[in-house]
Amino acid sequence: QVQLVESGGGLVRAGESLRLSCAASGRTFSNYYMGWFRQAPGKEREFVAAISRTGGLTRYADSVKGRFTISRDNAQNTLYLQMNSLKPEDTALYYCAADVNYGRVVGGSPPPDYWGQGTQVTVSS
Repeated sequence: QVQLVESGGGLVRAGESLRLSCAASGRTFSNYYMGWFRQAPGKEREFVAAISRTGGLTRYADSVKGRFTISRDNAQNTLYLQMNSLKPEDTALYYCAADVNYGRVVGGSPPPDYWGQGTQVTVSS
């Protein structure tokens, strides 16, 4: 089992920045590919960003490319999502996820095995 706990969400204005964190425990963090997903009210959950086990490979949804940066610190068992130039359409509940299969953390099916509880990001115009 992997336990994931997100933090760092909040209310910001358009154009501002936030950094989300996801603290992992329970298993060896570096064994897992990691991803960020989000779900806005009335919409389906969508893929945001993913990172390989060493951090050397990343992937982003087109909607966040150039504005968001995913990173990880395996020594601290923590995943990050730096979000710059936030837009109102970025408003959502953000989740981190973990899996040993990279395809799952980039939005493939089935979804990742492990999920956090989510942290709310609200961007006002």
